[in-house]
Amino acid sequence: MDLYLVQHGEASPEAEDPTRPLTDRGRLEVERVARAAGRAGLRVAHIGHSGKLRARETAYIFAAELQPSGGAVELAGLAPLDDPTVAARLVAEATEPTMLVGHLPHLTRLASLLLVGDPGREIVAFRMGAIACLGRAEDGWRVQWILTPELVS
Repeated sequence: MDLYLVQHGEASPEAEDPTRPLTDRGRLEVERVARAAGRAGLRVAHIGHSGKLRARETAYIFAAELQPSGGAVELAGLAPLDDPTVAARLVAEATEPTMLVGHLPHLTRLASLLLVGDPGREIVAFRMGAIACLGRAEDGWRVQWILTPELVS
């Protein structure tokens, strides 16, 4: 099974807007990555997001392009400082390709927990608007690829 971890796109500073919507640049970068993922044939059954505006907007952009059967829904356990074991339990139960849209440091901690069993080690360097694809095999998780906005036009 594949797991796609996405850090939300660039968001407005909290001082400018406390709800932190995507900036124009953030929206354009996420749209580019989503289109490239769609062209490459990426398919997901579900997109989960933290519920924070910047993650929700990012998830909806991906959902519009990828058309997951389960849609884009808010999931508990994906906020910036949430315990990554909560999301790891959700991932363990997944049987179909799933995308999670969230924040740092949570995504870094989740990826490290899945890959090496230690949420304190930074194994994957996330970038706003990028997708990190992790594949689950019988003996554990592996990084399969990472797609950043810089790699797509």
